[in-house]
Amino acid sequence: MVMRVSGLASGMDIDDIVSKLMTAQRVPLDKLYQKKTYTEWQRDDYRTINTALSELDRLISDGIGRQASFIKKTVSVSNPNAVSIKNVNSTTDFSGTIEVKELATAATMVSTGSSSITDATAKLDASLVGQTIKIRAINKDGGFDKNTDGTDKWFEYTIKADDTLQSVINEINAKSGVTAFFDEKEGKFSITAKNTGNAGDTDVTAAVQLKAENADGSEAIGDNFFKDIMKMNANSNQESDPTNKGQNATVIYNGLEITRSSNTFRINGAEFTIKEQTTGPVTFSSTADVDTIFDTVKKFVDSYNGLIATISSKTSEKKNSSYPPLTDEQKKEMTEDQVKKWEEQARKGTLRRDSTLTSLLTKMRTSLYTQVEGTSLGTLDKIGITTTKNYLEGGKLEIDEEKLKAAIAEDPNAIYELFMQDGDPKEGKQGIARRLRAELSAGMKTISEKAGSASSVNSSFTLGKLLNEYDKKIDSFNDRLTALETRYYKQFTAMETAINKANSQSASLMQYFS
Repeated sequence: MVMRVSGLASGMDIDDIVSKLMTAQRVPLDKLYQKKTYTEWQRDDYRTINTALSELDRLISDGIGRQASFIKKTVSVSNPNAVSIKNVNSTTDFSGTIEVKELATAATMVSTGSSSITDATAKLDASLVGQTIKIRAINKDGGFDKNTDGTDKWFEYTIKADDTLQSVINEINAKSGVTAFFDEKEGKFSITAKNTGNAGDTDVTAAVQLKAENADGSEAIGDNFFKDIMKMNANSNQESDPTNKGQNATVIYNGLEITRSSNTFRINGAEFTIKEQTTGPVTFSSTADVDTIFDTVKKFVDSYNGLIATISSKTSEKKNSSYPPLTDEQKKEMTEDQVKKWEEQARKGTLRRDSTLTSLLTKMRTSLYTQVEGTSLGTLDKIGITTTKNYLEGGKLEIDEEKLKAAIAEDPNAIYELFMQDGDPKEGKQGIARRLRAELSAGMKTISEKAGSASSVNSSFTLGKLLNEYDKKIDSFNDRLTALETRYYKQFTAMETAINKANSQSASLMQYFS
C-alpha cells in the first residue's frame, strides 16, 4: 500500500488531483458496468416472457386441454328431492327414468342389555387387558377387504392396561370400517358400518363381524369384550343378525331393476344419488353446461391475447439511447423516484426485434390458424373464434359469443377434438392446443438456453456466460485502476520529496548568506 502525501510541500491538493485523474480513467469501467446491467435486464425480461409462456401452457393443460372441461353438463331431474344426478365422464348427453324402490342402509348392532360399565373414561377391568378385538365391515364396493396374501383383512386392537372404553372407541372409529358409540346413561353400546349395503353378493351373510380373542388366538370366554361386556346382539358367529344386517339400494333404471350397496352410484358415466323412495319413475335429461364451457374457452383466448400483447410489446419497443444504465455514483446523486423513472426508460428495447420471440409469435399464430384434419370442425372460425381486424394488435383473437355458445350446445366434444385431437402433426391431424403447447415448450426451451432461470448458474446459459465475461473484465480493469492509482501517488510522493529536498537546500543557502 502506497503512503499518500498531503501536498504540503507543493501546496497542491494531491487527493483531489488523483481523484480527477482516476475519474477519467474509470469511464471504460463505467461502460462495462452499464453493459452488464443492460444484459441483466435482458435476462430478466426473457425470464418474464418464459413465465408468461409457462402460465399459458398450464392454463391449456388445466382448461381446454382436459376433456373433463367439455363434458360439463346441466342435468334436469323431475324430482330433485328424491334423486340428484351429475355427469362424471359421459361425453354425450343422456336421459331416462329411475324409480327408487329401496334406499341402502348400514348394518347396525346394539346392546341387548346394559353393560356393567358406567364411566367410559374409567380404566377397563384387568381381565380385558391383552384381549384383542377384531372388526370386519363391508367396504364401499359391497364386499370385504383382503390382505395382499388373499386372507381376510380385519381391524385389530389389543386392549392395554391404561385403556378406557372411550380410548378403545376412539381407536375403532379412527381405524376401522365402523362407527362405535356408548351411551353412559343407558349403559348400551352400538356399532354401525360406515358403508351401506348387506353384503348379499358375497359369501358372508353379515355386513359387520366382531371377534374378541385371547393372546393365544382362542375366543375369549366369560369376559368377551363384545358378548359379555358390551352385551352386543350378535349371533353365535358374532355377526350382525338378519334383522339389522344392512340393505342394498334397489332402483329401476330405464325399466331394468338393479341393486347397489350405496345410495350413490354410477351408471354410464353419470353419478346418481338417491335420497328417498319414489312412488313412480323420476325422469332426467342432460344438456351441455354452455356457460361453464364457454368460460373455459374464453379464459384460454384471454390468456393467449395477453401473451401476444406482452411479446409484441417487447419486440417492438424501441431502445432509448438517451437513458443508459446508471452507475452507482450517479444513483447516489439522485432520489429514489428519479432513479425509478430513469430506469423505466433505460430498460426499454431489451428484446427489440428478438428473433427467438418474433419466430415464436409466427409459429403460435400458425398453430392456431392451420386446419386440423380429421375433425368435424377443422378451424377456429367454425366456432366463432377469429383474428381481430386491427393488424396492429399482432394477431389477437376475438370471440363471436353467440356462435361459440351455439357450437358448444350442439357438440362440445367436437370442440375438444378441435383443440386436443392426438393425431400425426405431419399430416395436420394434431389439435390446435396440442400444436400450440408444442410451440410453447420449444420456445421455453430456447429462452431457457439463453436466459436460464432464477435457480440457474451463469455458466449454464448464454447470457449468464456473457455476464461472467463482464465480471472478469471488470475485475481485471479494477486491478489496472488500482495499479494506476498507486503509480500516481508514487509520482506525487516523489515530487513532494524533491520539493522538500529543494526547499531544505534553499534554506541552507539562505543561512549561509545571512
